[in-house]
Amino acid sequence: MHYSKTYSQLLLTLSPELRDNAIEYRQLKKLINETVVELYSLGFTPAVLQQLLEQREHDIPASTCKDTAAPQDRPTVTYEVSSKSSSFQPRLRIAFRHGAQLSDGTTSPLVKRILDTASPGGPQTQGTGSQQTGSPPSENADYTVNIQDIVLPLRSDTAFLCLLASELSSLSDHFATLYSEFTEKLIALATSISSTARPVSSSAPHTFSAYLLSANNVTSVRPGSCGKSDLYFWREVFQQYVEAEIFEGINEADRGERSIDEAEKRLVLFRGRVAEKARSLRLRCSEEALEMFFKINSFILDVKKFRLATEEATRKILKKHTKRTALPIPAYLLSQPGDTPPSEVVLSTQPLMPLQRLLVQAIGEKLLPVIPYIEDYCCLICTSIAFKPVRLDCGHLFCVRCLVKLQKQGKPNCPLCRAPTVLKADRNNVDYALLNFMSDWFPVESRAKLRANELESAKEELQELGLPGTTECIVM
Repeated sequence: MHYSKTYSQLLLTLSPELRDNAIEYRQLKKLINETVVELYSLGFTPAVLQQLLEQREHDIPASTCKDTAAPQDRPTVTYEVSSKSSSFQPRLRIAFRHGAQLSDGTTSPLVKRILDTASPGGPQTQGTGSQQTGSPPSENADYTVNIQDIVLPLRSDTAFLCLLASELSSLSDHFATLYSEFTEKLIALATSISSTARPVSSSAPHTFSAYLLSANNVTSVRPGSCGKSDLYFWREVFQQYVEAEIFEGINEADRGERSIDEAEKRLVLFRGRVAEKARSLRLRCSEEALEMFFKINSFILDVKKFRLATEEATRKILKKHTKRTALPIPAYLLSQPGDTPPSEVVLSTQPLMPLQRLLVQAIGEKLLPVIPYIEDYCCLICTSIAFKPVRLDCGHLFCVRCLVKLQKQGKPNCPLCRAPTVLKADRNNVDYALLNFMSDWFPVESRAKLRANELESAKEELQELGLPGTTECIVM
């Protein structure tokens, strides 16, 4: 199947905002065909033109050229593409050997066409004897060609390069617009999820109270329940999303961007796992937000498909241009954007910014931080939540039980920076702001840690009294 059909079928599977801005692959192919016809009208077949462009006149065997000409009358041809003034101006520059003696019997049809192309207002030709400037030679007459350059503008090739450059530039601008619109939708989604993943203080205010040293209620810490909120559902969804690594791997074993098939497979698996847990949702607006979350990830996948297809279409159309016309695109025109001055126009097989990577990055920056992660609030000694946290004078933070153990063992230095701050810590070092934050956002984990601390403290008291280290009731 021709790539134009493959490209068209792929576009039909994408959203209109992507499909309507695709490059005009068939129109570019049509302009290539027109360029071939234009070159034929000038006497340049692809085989002849390729030989004239790639080799010098003394390196081309006359027998290999269908348009046979003597070495002294064979022209030197150069393909030039000027990219100034935000447009392309391709042309052929043709030069003859200075003062070459040509005769009608040895002059090839190609040379005659080139000489006939010279117009009085364009490149100049000078003849000897009865031959006039710019006029074709008479029968059996010898004449001298004294031409500096003949420049032949290629109108169809100009239309091809300008259209391709315009398409790629338009796509880059469109992708910038899509990124801006995506960011706005992401912020709206983050606001919606924030309203459904409410903490204890907003979902069940009667069960939450702030803990202050002045109120002396820190000894009776009892975190409340989460109330009517989907906080834990969204925390689990985001955690699974990060672990799924749908679009890009972050582990050493498979680091890097995912292929389209792999990303699509991972997205389907992630959606299936989340759909099973969506039955536990308490708020209807959470269902709408979840569907929007799936849609933005599907859009990222479509962007990935569109970008790779566009890069392939650009590569193939440039390859087809070189193959059909024998006109090689200069390497400097294929530079990456940013490698050339802003005044220069470039053609690149990778014309678009990596939008899908920017969109995934935007999710990580604007959406995922809406829900606090427990890993960010864990004690570095016991690795569980640092509920009732104690902040040492050196700035490092640990849970109260781990700090008490260090003090009982007589270890004065901070486990992280080795500063002598452990034995100096007391109840004034409790971080009440963080204590309230954890009680608000992690009520389940806070209650579990508080219960574990109470059991461990009771066990230590029994051991100090010489009793078995158990909290169960013992009948003497």
